[in-house]
Amino acid sequence: MSHLLRNFSRLAIGSSNRLMPALTAFPAVATNQFHTSSTLSKKWNSHSTGPKRWLDYNKIVYAPQTPDETPRPAFVCHQKTNIKYSPKKMWYIASFVRGMSVDEAVKQLSFIDKKGAAAVKEAILEAVEMAVKQHNVEFRSNLWVAESFCGKGRVFKGFRRHGRGRFGEVEYKHSHYFVRLEEGSPPENYYPGQEPKSGDQMLQEWLESMRKRKVINSL
Repeated sequence: MSHLLRNFSRLAIGSSNRLMPALTAFPAVATNQFHTSSTLSKKWNSHSTGPKRWLDYNKIVYAPQTPDETPRPAFVCHQKTNIKYSPKKMWYIASFVRGMSVDEAVKQLSFIDKKGAAAVKEAILEAVEMAVKQHNVEFRSNLWVAESFCGKGRVFKGFRRHGRGRFGEVEYKHSHYFVRLEEGSPPENYYPGQEPKSGDQMLQEWLESMRKRKVINSL
């Protein structure tokens, strides 16, 4: 960018004075403003703080329950928006902690050497603090991850220089992370209908699949 401005100024000075007003009409722009990294994500569109409807679940007021009803467990919803991490990569981490207790989830995330794991761990710890201080949860360890998913955030487009004067487009992707903690103990099987199978059951399924094989173009 600097060499273009320098060549343009030389052209204007070497030519007639008629080009001088045109040069002064467009002031020089600092080259550091033309930068394609995603560090300016907070500066650009700072009014967009991400989705807000997920946090509205914390404002729901339920009717009082009768003594014969099953006690409704307390829950808290929390989100972390515009994380500089791809949603496709964040999905694996968000799915990993589903159905875990908060202590187990924090312990497992501490050993995952990924950038998204640190953001998910921070979001879970923030949700635990909200549950204790704002939602009257008595024991901070008596919580489990009932919902954990991510969504697509901001996408900033930049360019990368290629050979022969060509450019390629680069996308700097961000993601939103959503979590809901529920009071109580986690269920034995988070996904219904997918109970763990014993070794004998898996062996019988494998044998059955082998017997159903068919050789194409045979009798």
